[in-house]
Amino acid sequence: MTDARPHSPAMATNGMVATPHPLATGAGMATLRNGGSAFDAAVAANAVLTVVYPDQTAIGGDCFFLSYQAGPGTLTGYNGSGRAPIAVDLDEMRALDGGTMPRRGIHAVTVPGTVDAWYAGHARFGRLPMDHLLAAAIGYAEDGFPVSRRLAGGIAGAAPLLRAAGEGGVPYLPGGEPPAAGTVLRLPALARSLRLITGEGRAAFYSGSIAERIAATAAGLGGRLSMLDLVGHRGEWVAPLSTTYRDATVATMPPNGQGITTLLALNMLRDVDLGQDWGTAEHLHPLIEATRLAYATRDRTVTDPRFVPIDTAALLSADAARAAWSRYDPAAALPGTVARTGDTVAICVVDRDGNAVSMIQSIFQGFGSGVIAADTGIVLQNRGASFSLDPDHPNVIAPEKRPLHTLMPSMLFRGGALLGPLATQGGDAQAQIQLQIITGLFDFDMLGSPVAAIDAPRWLATAGEGDGHSLVVLEDRFPPGTVSALTTRGHRTKAIPAWSSSTGHAQLILRDPAGVLLGAADARADGLALGY
Repeated sequence: MTDARPHSPAMATNGMVATPHPLATGAGMATLRNGGSAFDAAVAANAVLTVVYPDQTAIGGDCFFLSYQAGPGTLTGYNGSGRAPIAVDLDEMRALDGGTMPRRGIHAVTVPGTVDAWYAGHARFGRLPMDHLLAAAIGYAEDGFPVSRRLAGGIAGAAPLLRAAGEGGVPYLPGGEPPAAGTVLRLPALARSLRLITGEGRAAFYSGSIAERIAATAAGLGGRLSMLDLVGHRGEWVAPLSTTYRDATVATMPPNGQGITTLLALNMLRDVDLGQDWGTAEHLHPLIEATRLAYATRDRTVTDPRFVPIDTAALLSADAARAAWSRYDPAAALPGTVARTGDTVAICVVDRDGNAVSMIQSIFQGFGSGVIAADTGIVLQNRGASFSLDPDHPNVIAPEKRPLHTLMPSMLFRGGALLGPLATQGGDAQAQIQLQIITGLFDFDMLGSPVAAIDAPRWLATAGEGDGHSLVVLEDRFPPGTVSALTTRGHRTKAIPAWSSSTGHAQLILRDPAGVLLGAADARADGLALGY
């Protein structure tokens, strides 16, 4: 494995924060030092990311988290995904965009679940008041923050979408053009919304003036999202799913989240020898094939379980893993499924009491739906784009239904003790990014260096354009001979630049046997892990 950016993990004993942006990590660290809990730090960091990474996340999106409480040794999940509008109509949706689910615009918007998730988790796990937790985010929105190189590229790529957003898009295009890296950007409307939330709490967003502006914006664009949807929104406390891989337990979110996809792949690989040499075709081929098989199961089964029952125990059984793996051919590639990248932020925190949080917040794609609610600065997500318009598909859109969701915060355990939180950006690809990191940790002795697991070159299994043939995109840092050996097995390959943002932004914190915290944040974003 070639690596042009060798560096050591963050190391500490009291607490640690890993996020994709230094300002967010700083806010999380300040919260821990001021006596905040791991959940407090995650919210503080997440709030800053809604300001400094507005193409990736917003309070107009969704939020999932896992919270581990060291005292009782319990792991709890919160599904903060929003539902389709009550007034949504399948036939009406099928009449739009040539019968396909809209990717952008008001008809792709589902109820935002983030603010509810923050307040639900804070009520259980918070120590500091919410106005303290949102103070840094409000400061950066009001006073300004420097645009990173990654954000400059994200805004430039979304410039047509932002121009079409009208007044809401103006702050992102100072002088009418995308800002250069280093430009100080201010988001006063978003600052006002965050201040309103600190003053009026959750109600400001779901039944107060912010909700009224979101509903009015939707109505003005012909959407079906209404005050009724916002007032009625509540996320859901859920029991995580888990599986055993090597000598570790991997826990993640249940459906409608896609976390089961990684667990399915790990189950297939339990008895597979991935070889001795990292990054060779002997290592990558079984991982790619397990990915394809797991995604095929996901696409057939994962949706809102309130609408379609999902027998997760049967899907995760040893019999199911053997049946799926029976299709594996060590010498040939299977047809692929599409893995679409998405825009998300992933945060990992461990506090001095040993509590841990893995949190992911998302608007799905760059600047979400492209709709920015009037006078609020709030970008609305396009998570509804994940619905199907096929009436026979389990993921077909329906009133108050949640779509198949890509968000999948995870937590690792060993010997019954917390090993640490893991999370990644990457849309559909989150499941296979986590698979690569987890197998790196437990099959290739990377437990002592989470940086090695995060920094390792990545691949993404996708489908070929229009023909369904296997395609694997690989960062150009793999060992010589890997690409040709994969091609021999029937994989179509495509090289992408090293450290490509399209392969996700992962964060990871591990606790070693001596209790030392080791943290890594992805260099594919502006990631930073810090501890104290």
